[in-house]
Amino acid sequence: MVRILKINRLLGITILLLNRETVTAKELAERFGVSTRTIYRDIDILSSAGVPVFTNKGNGGGISLLDNYSLNRTLISENEIESILLALKTLKAAKYPEIDAVLEKIGAVFKHTEADWVHIDFSPWASTPNENNKFIEIKKAILDRKRITFEYINSAGEKSTRKIEPMRLLFKGQGWYLWGYCVTKNDFRVFRISRIKNVKVTNEVFKRRDYIEKEQSDEKGNARPPVRLKLKFYPQALYRLYDDFDDEIIIKNADGTFSVEVQFPEDEWVYGYIMSFGNYVEVLEPQHIRDIIADRAKKLLQFYDKM
Repeated sequence: MVRILKINRLLGITILLLNRETVTAKELAERFGVSTRTIYRDIDILSSAGVPVFTNKGNGGGISLLDNYSLNRTLISENEIESILLALKTLKAAKYPEIDAVLEKIGAVFKHTEADWVHIDFSPWASTPNENNKFIEIKKAILDRKRITFEYINSAGEKSTRKIEPMRLLFKGQGWYLWGYCVTKNDFRVFRISRIKNVKVTNEVFKRRDYIEKEQSDEKGNARPPVRLKLKFYPQALYRLYDDFDDEIIIKNADGTFSVEVQFPEDEWVYGYIMSFGNYVEVLEPQHIRDIIADRAKKLLQFYDKM
């Protein structure tokens, strides 16, 4: 694993240098999450492998490649090329913009014909994060360190206008998210890309802030208290249990039903998730979640009683 991480970093450094004239060791260290000392060791490895990389000191200096250099097989084996192509295909499955062009270039660089041995598609039906090129605009803003503004609909259905210092794009579950510093709310926030509308990149350049990531914070930045759910599922929902949960927490009961105990942040999403199983799930605990689902089921029934 350590060797793979190093190879990935060496490749990443080389590709970055191929696309930019000069990069500082500090920039590379921040990008790859290592020390500048490690970056300089990587540069020595690249140089020893025949990659014409050199450093310039002083103002405007940094790490560069000789002009007209192209990547070859000095660093990467055939198996490693396959791993890189698989990783790129995974990004393609996530509908990462421009990935087709990257795959084509990587294949050309290594004179490699992509084998059609795997097809990955874990994107939601009828969904794309790249609506009106907003994904590309956000990515560019992250790289250029420019603030962006957009309209956002949070999980409570509230609409707001935000100004963000975008720091990272995340893919989790089946969706893309933007993580960054919200100037409007003066704190770090996570935003689902599909709920972001009317993205505009400003000319305001920002300096990346020190941060501690908050795993359990919603789009409004509020800490979401986790709730431990005890759920009983009927056999008709078994296929979804295997989709969503590890086998170890799916317990088969004597009556043919299945029990799952799981902890989720409590919000609108979790209510909708439970109700998406229809009459094939029963909330056993906690009581207040059971009451919320029962109340919503009654209101849903009222819609159809009117027909």
